Amino acid sequence: MPLLDKLAPIRSRVGRPRSRPDCLLADRGKYRRLVWKRGVKPHIARRGTHHGSGLGVHRYVVERTTGLLHWFRRLRIRWEIRDDIHQAFMTLTAAIICRRRLSGVR
Repeated sequence: MPLLDKLAPIRSRVGRPRSRPDCLLADRGKYRRLVWKRGVKPHIARRGTHHGSGLGVHRYVVERTTGLLHWFRRLRIRWEIRDDIHQAFMTLTAAIICRRRLSGVR
């Protein structure tokens, strides 16, 4: 829930920036009612149900991104204490990954 509270305004092409997302994709969890109270539609698989909820398609993107970030040892094991330095390394890593993907180098 703290992550949902700290979201930056969501910018769009026209209009005022939104303060919250339309929906939230998440693992099985107990925060479904709290998310609804904040005005966000939760797409969370219910506890005790089979994994065929269909959310795996979206989760794959997140897992793949985490795997790409873990190619870099400095991010896999967090050495930095300060958040701004860690964020700078995350940004640099994202730029390197994008460059590699666009140039075709693996």
